[in-house]
Amino acid sequence: MSDLVVIVYPTEARAEEMRQKLFGLQKEYLIEIGDAAIAVMQEGGKVKLNQLLNTTAMGAASGSFWGLLIGAIFLMPLAGAALGAASGALGGALTDYGINDAFMKDLASSLQPGNAALFVLVQRVTGDKVLEAIKGTGGTVLKTSLDHSREQALRDALAGVSAAAPAAGASTPVG
Repeated sequence: MSDLVVIVYPTEARAEEMRQKLFGLQKEYLIEIGDAAIAVMQEGGKVKLNQLLNTTAMGAASGSFWGLLIGAIFLMPLAGAALGAASGALGGALTDYGINDAFMKDLASSLQPGNAALFVLVQRVTGDKVLEAIKGTGGTVLKTSLDHSREQALRDALAGVSAAAPAAGASTPVG
């Protein structure tokens, strides 16, 4: 079972810095991330999502390849590639991977312009080591699916407060 954690930062750059820090912790096998996206409230009141996978681009690339291949068989490679790219892009745009886009946009609509929310879907975590690594990095917890004690331990770590960490656990699956 996965847990969702949403942390608000004053800028998109700061949220991206924290996402990269979590990816570094994942390389050390301290956390397993299912998805990590950033939602930014822009000046006009529109929410922009910065996701790990651009499904539209992936679909277009895949569709182009298969369209080119099939088009070559029927001696129309350019038409096949164009048709494949269009259908692949459409299929990719309709695909939602990881955290639900509508949920992210809805939750991020409450942010101040310029602020960014880091959405992380955590599958497994070594709590005490991850909390120590992110200690004092700032950010405000907006929403989590963690229990109260683990959520408070996360809030304390982000604020740089030393807390007795029985709430985090050693190496436990999240959920």
